[in-house]
Amino acid sequence: MSRSVLGALTLACALLLSTGCSSLEGTGDKGYVSGNGEVQIVKATDRGDPVEYAGEDLEGDPIALADFRGKPTVVNVWGSWCAECVAEAPDLVDAAEELGDSASFVGINLRDGSTAQALSHDEKYGVEYPSFYEPDGKALLAFPGVLTPRAVPATVVLDAEGRVAASILGPIPSTQTLVDVVEDVASDG
Repeated sequence: MSRSVLGALTLACALLLSTGCSSLEGTGDKGYVSGNGEVQIVKATDRGDPVEYAGEDLEGDPIALADFRGKPTVVNVWGSWCAECVAEAPDLVDAAEELGDSASFVGINLRDGSTAQALSHDEKYGVEYPSFYEPDGKALLAFPGVLTPRAVPATVVLDAEGRVAASILGPIPSTQTLVDVVEDVASDG
């Protein structure tokens, strides 16, 4: 086999491996990785310690995940620059409204250059729950093995004790899917 044919085959194999061998969906060169929206459930007996994280919200006020304990909490990782995040915003707002006081919602806003961008997004889509403002993504380190600093959008459901009970990497499939997951977590533990 000639060197040019061997080189072409090697290049073709490398390209195939780099484009199609991951369960994560890419978003080109945008600097983040989107999942496929598959729901992962963690049985109550397999849940780890409560997730601990504190920071500031979009208004600059202190906020902590511990503030939301006592009922399931939906933690949504988003950015106003992320098309999939924008697309799922109405489903999250609808789920928060449908679940009412039976669950808490909190966002983790990543990589927006200022809180003004995030606040504008929240106003436009009617998001009434708070978000951590984390332009550097360090908040995601509080979710080891669940979230990576480039996983946007992503949604994690914490149980009443603050432990990871479910995750969705990528946009949520639907309002009803998220409501069902939260209700399952509430009845599980």
